[in-house]
Amino acid sequence: MTPALPAADLPVADAAIAAAVPEAAVAPAVGPRSEKELLVATRVFTEEDKARGWWATVSSLAVLAAFTAGALFSPWWPLRVAFGILEGLTIVRVFCLFHDYQHGAILRQSKLAEAIYWVFGMSILVPPSVWRESHNYHHANNAKMVGSHIGSYPVVTLGMWKAMSPRQRFAYKMIRSPLNIVLAVFTVFTFGMCISAFLRAPKKHWSGLASFVLVYGTAVVAAVFGRFDLWFFGWMIPMWWAAMEGAYLFYAQHNFPGGHIADRRDWTFVKAATDSSSYLVMGPVMNWFTANIGYHHVHHLNAAIPFYRLPEAMEKTPELQNPGTTTFAPKDIKACFELGVFDVEQNKMVGYPSA
Repeated sequence: MTPALPAADLPVADAAIAAAVPEAAVAPAVGPRSEKELLVATRVFTEEDKARGWWATVSSLAVLAAFTAGALFSPWWPLRVAFGILEGLTIVRVFCLFHDYQHGAILRQSKLAEAIYWVFGMSILVPPSVWRESHNYHHANNAKMVGSHIGSYPVVTLGMWKAMSPRQRFAYKMIRSPLNIVLAVFTVFTFGMCISAFLRAPKKHWSGLASFVLVYGTAVVAAVFGRFDLWFFGWMIPMWWAAMEGAYLFYAQHNFPGGHIADRRDWTFVKAATDSSSYLVMGPVMNWFTANIGYHHVHHLNAAIPFYRLPEAMEKTPELQNPGTTTFAPKDIKACFELGVFDVEQNKMVGYPSA
C-alpha cells in the first residue's frame, strides 16, 4: 500500500492544480468544518493499492484486446459492430484509468505505467501532454463564471448571452449541442485534442500531430491493402462510441439541473466540487465500464483519490453525501441538454432565452 499523500507530496499534476488555486479560493467554513479541514480530511483516501492499480490496468487491457479481436475478426458484420460497441465501452474504462494515472491517483511514479498509458492515449487521439494541460486547468477553474471553458464546455450568463452576436450564439449552442457529442470523435478529439493543440503550440504539443498521423495514417494503410474494414470495425466504430460516451460524461458532470457557476470573487475550489460537479448514478456494470467516474464531485474535491476509493470517500465524508445527481435515463439526458445559460438572479442554469 502506498501511504496517503501529504500536501508536499501531491502528484505533479495535482500539485499544479493546487498551485493554481489561491488561498483566497478556500472559504473559511463549509458545514461543520472549514473547507481547508475538508480538503485535509480527504487525504486519507489518497492511499493507493498498487497491486489493485496494476490488476485494473492489466485486466482492463485484456478485456479490451478480447473485444477488439471480436470487432476485427468476427465473420458477421452485425457481430463486429456489437463487439465494437463493447470495445468502445472498454476504451472508456481504460481512458478513465489513464485519467487517474495522469492525476497521480494510481501507479504513481511507475515508468511502465507511464509508457502503457502514453501509447494508449496516442492511439485514441488523447495526447498526454494536451490532456494534462487542459484538464489541470479545468480542475483549477471549474465552474468559474469566466474562464472555465478551457478543457470543458462553455457556460455563459444570461447577461453575457444577451450581449452576444447571432453568430456567437450559434457557435455557443453548437458546442453545447447533442450534435457535438455525436461527432465528438472528430470535433473534440481529432480537432480539439490533436489538430488545434498542435497548431497552437507545435513544439509543446507535437504529439497532437503524431497521434493524428498514427490514427488516420493507419486508416490509409489499411485502405491501400484492401482491409479498410479492419480499421473501420476495429477503431472507428469503437472510438465513435467511446468519444460520444466520454463527451457526454464530461458534459453531464458539470451541466446538470442544480449545478452552479460563480463569479471569481465568490468562487471556491471546494464549492466547485460539491455544488458544481455531479454524481452520475450508475449500476455496477456501468460503474465498472466508467471506473467510478460518476463520483465526479468526489474526484473534483481531491483528484488524487484512486478510482476504486471514490465510493468509500463519499460514504465516509458527510459533505459529499448530498450532491446534485443525474443518470443515463433519457429524461435526465434531455434535462441536461435543455440547459443553456446561467441565470445569476435565479442562481441556476436555465434554458436558452426565446429572444
